[in-house]
Amino acid sequence: MLLNEAIMGRHSIRSFRPDPVEKSLLLTLADAAQQAPSASNLQAWRFLFITDQQLKEKVDLFSPGLSGKPPVILVICSDMHKAARKAGKNSEVYGCLMDASMAAENLMLKAVELGLGTCAIKSYNDSAIRKILNIPERYRIEMLMSIGYPQGEPRCPKRPPLEEICFFDHITESEKENHE
Repeated sequence: MLLNEAIMGRHSIRSFRPDPVEKSLLLTLADAAQQAPSASNLQAWRFLFITDQQLKEKVDLFSPGLSGKPPVILVICSDMHKAARKAGKNSEVYGCLMDASMAAENLMLKAVELGLGTCAIKSYNDSAIRKILNIPERYRIEMLMSIGYPQGEPRCPKRPPLEEICFFDHITESEKENHE
């Protein structure tokens, strides 16, 4: 699969077949994720794959953005102790989130190649998820992601024309107003 095919084929999947996802595929996704760029070479990301049905049901109760009964819920975390030791406050505040986001995109594109669907989720109760999954305080939860085999056709929102979102060298007030 060409990269452009993966980019154009990636959509947020909110309905999944009940088929389990093999552990080897999840490790392939994690490997793709860890190949992402890393601010200050932090690499403080941690990937927690939830496949246990009871744990998934508990997480689902506290994650309004989660839908479609995914076979896997991924929790992407950052090791904040590692970030503090390695790169300081700016990396703790911004670098870890940036790293997690880039890793998530790599993972989502690899998932398309493997015939899997994903949906990144930021609407969840952090303290409840942390307690359910027994996540230590040193790890900051950056996002959840549903993973599985898509069922049905995804919603594909229309994208604005490039002329509305791309500028070169400056943005004038009239351009700002025309594009809002």
